[in-house]
Amino acid sequence: MADLIKAVEAKNNENIPQLSAGDTVSVHVKIKEGDRERIQEFKGMVIRLRNSGNNATVTVRRMASNGIGVERTFLLRSPRVDRIVVERHGKVRRAQLYYMRERTGKGARIKEKFS
Repeated sequence: MADLIKAVEAKNNENIPQLSAGDTVSVHVKIKEGDRERIQEFKGMVIRLRNSGNNATVTVRRMASNGIGVERTFLLRSPRVDRIVVERHGKVRRAQLYYMRERTGKGARIKEKFS
């Protein structure tokens, strides 16, 4: 039974580091436009992380123009995710940072965790 599950499971992406909520990350995603393929960068803060094997996802939130927040959820084992780069680790005390949706300006800042 375990062999059958491993056969169906997608392989781990070695370009994805250890993530946690509050981290500022840069997600490099492969975008297909017609017959071309390019890599687009989505830079923001991790507000949610779900580690559930094949369905592991990370939700990243960034502020677009005019203060509009944009959230994208990425499958960590998807071949569309090229790599994830952690730019800074945030010091938070919660697993899901949904309260960041209502914050703007200085209130939306998170302290950096130095280790």
